[in-house]
Amino acid sequence: MFRNKIYRYIGIAGISLAYAACKMPALTGRTENKAVPAGYNASQDTVNTAQVKWKDYFTDPYLAALIDTALKNNQELNITLQEIEIARNEVRARKGEYLPFVGVRAGAGLDKVARYTNIGALEENVEIKPGKETPDPLPDYLAGAYATWEVDIWHKLHNAKKAAVSRYLSTIEGKNFVVTNLVAEVARSYYELLALDNQLDIVKQNIGIQSNALEIVKLQKEATRVTELAVRKFEAEVLSTRSLQYDIQQKITETENRINFLLGRYPQPIPRNHETFADMTPGVIHAGIPAQLLANRPDIKQAELELAAAKLDVKVARARFYPSLGISASIGYQAFNPAYLVETPRSLFYSLAGDLVAPLVNRNAIKAAYYSANAAQIQAVYNYERTILNAYVEVANQLARISNLENSYDLKEKQVQALTQSITISNDLFKSARADYMEVLMTQRDALESKFELVETRMQQMNAVVNIYRALGGGWN
Repeated sequence: MFRNKIYRYIGIAGISLAYAACKMPALTGRTENKAVPAGYNASQDTVNTAQVKWKDYFTDPYLAALIDTALKNNQELNITLQEIEIARNEVRARKGEYLPFVGVRAGAGLDKVARYTNIGALEENVEIKPGKETPDPLPDYLAGAYATWEVDIWHKLHNAKKAAVSRYLSTIEGKNFVVTNLVAEVARSYYELLALDNQLDIVKQNIGIQSNALEIVKLQKEATRVTELAVRKFEAEVLSTRSLQYDIQQKITETENRINFLLGRYPQPIPRNHETFADMTPGVIHAGIPAQLLANRPDIKQAELELAAAKLDVKVARARFYPSLGISASIGYQAFNPAYLVETPRSLFYSLAGDLVAPLVNRNAIKAAYYSANAAQIQAVYNYERTILNAYVEVANQLARISNLENSYDLKEKQVQALTQSITISNDLFKSARADYMEVLMTQRDALESKFELVETRMQQMNAVVNIYRALGGGWN
């Protein structure tokens, strides 16, 4: 009868705890929007350049060797690999939290109880064996095993482990995104280096042209056909072009060092063949459809996994409002004398206990964690949507850029041809006194600038080819 009352009271207390614990603040969540436009243009072709491996996309053997070295030695990539290892260990730790903890324990101690206490007075009158009193002080020897286990009723620990798995997978996608950016950065720097080499060749050729023009002006001056002013103007133009040569050489050095840094090595010459740069033409790009970005872009997949982890964090935070059930057990031997330690059952001890704990008063910390988890989940939704939008815009921009640069290059090429011919024409007119020296100087300067712009446009074309490959999600596979 008395036992039934105890069980009833315990049941009522448990129900009260559960009711109090289950009262949670209401939250307003947000569902992610994965909708993207049907296409970048009228085409609905699903062939996608992102599926091409980087070794097949970048056919220059020198560039391929540089990228391969960067993927082995780049410090940022290696740091990211260690982040993956850290995330993997976090999964192991979370998995261990919902499994029973089992350990062994052994110990020895000495206990002296004051005689004028209830325990001391009791021990004074106790005999272990006839004629043998309780030792004073009393030693204590123990050997046994213990176990604790939190029963994951509300899947709090399992969800925490799932969140850790999602974050581990997101670090892998983060590594893939680093690879994509690294491949693109090496390629862009390599094409910039080739462009600078070509600009340096143009400057050297222009120095020769201007030097020849200077000699002609000097002869004209001796023949009193021009003044000293014309000679000085031509000399200044030659000196300015020579100065430009050293500016380009400095840029070449800095670009080489940037590539070496990406490759994780100290400065050294970058092998290359810059003569092929002028003949490089962008290949045909297949952008596919925008929906493919969700599978191809590592940063989108990373944001999606971070969102999944954030949703699980909300469930974990919600479960903290519910009662938690813990079970503990222990078994072993304990005695004041090692000789009695293994006597069974006298020296044997064991225990088994369960406890039900739920937050009842002052739950501010749990509420704050719950609100923060919800805010982080909404934040992850916005980040996911922003990542998708950014990916679409990047692809759309680069597609338009490739088309516009192709038209621009054709026009600039014709401009260079016209200005190159005008140099010869202006020199002939100057020799026959039908043009002044300023027209010759301006023609040479315009021709130099147009050649520079042509090389710059070609570099922008090749960079657009790199950027569209990255924007589509290529390079990591």
